[in-house]
Amino acid sequence: MDVMTALKISGSALKAERTRLNVAAMNLANMETTRTIEGGPYRAKSVVFAAKPLEDDFGGRLAAASDNLRQVEVAEVVEDKTPFREVYDPGHPDADANGIVRYPNVDLNEEMVDMMAAQRGYEANVSAMDAAKTMALRALDISR
Repeated sequence: MDVMTALKISGSALKAERTRLNVAAMNLANMETTRTIEGGPYRAKSVVFAAKPLEDDFGGRLAAASDNLRQVEVAEVVEDKTPFREVYDPGHPDADANGIVRYPNVDLNEEMVDMMAAQRGYEANVSAMDAAKTMALRALDISR
């Protein structure tokens, strides 16, 4: 695998982890939103990753090793179908006739774990990019 391929794979993973982090932050920001434009409380979202074949030039396609390489991409952002949290609060403006307010199905612990996992994935891919860069610089030093 050449340096550009390694950077392309890590770059795609960085982009995917950034999306994952943005969705987790959006979920946390809307944790108490009981009324949305669509009506009803905010529904938590999750990111689905998928492996995508590495798009390379013709020379790269001829190499057998490149056929097994994959990039990461965000396949979709899906809504969480778990039920909303219901709280009895008859004074709330969004309470129904029984005094029940439906709050978003955002779980603080789950979102924090998701954010930490995204951070770790981001750090791992930055380290992989740094390693590829270091190897390329050392190869240049050897050729001098």
